[in-house]
Amino acid sequence: MKSILVFNIVLLASVSFFQITLAFETEQEPEPPEIPEPSPSPKPIKTPDPEPVPAPFPEESDSEKIKRLTEENNKLKQQNIDLHNEISSLKNDKSRLQTEISELNDSIQKLKEITLEQIRVIMDLVNQLKDIIFEKIFSPTIKL
Repeated sequence: MKSILVFNIVLLASVSFFQITLAFETEQEPEPPEIPEPSPSPKPIKTPDPEPVPAPFPEESDSEKIKRLTEENNKLKQQNIDLHNEISSLKNDKSRLQTEISELNDSIQKLKEITLEQIRVIMDLVNQLKDIIFEKIFSPTIKL
């Protein structure tokens, strides 16, 4: 038991000593940082020289240019003719469809009129049936 007590006292003394040592170390003022040596300024980065633009049609003679441009012109003319033909075809289709639409609208109007006439006829028949039923069935029973 005495040995445990002595051990605890020694342990307590060493922890206290350690805390005092840490307190002294934290109270010390830090040394100022060293001033760095000035470094030479960096050299500016040069922009690369642009490469020369190659000619669009290198080593093409005037006659070759004329031939090439004539071919391109002919292609464009053919495309223009094709587009005009397509436009005229579309115009024809449009007029044909407009005619069909007007015919269909006329048919719809006629069907509406026919339907209304049929409804009128049916209503007349219903009224006639109502009159007949009232006169033939209800009238004799009422006289009794």
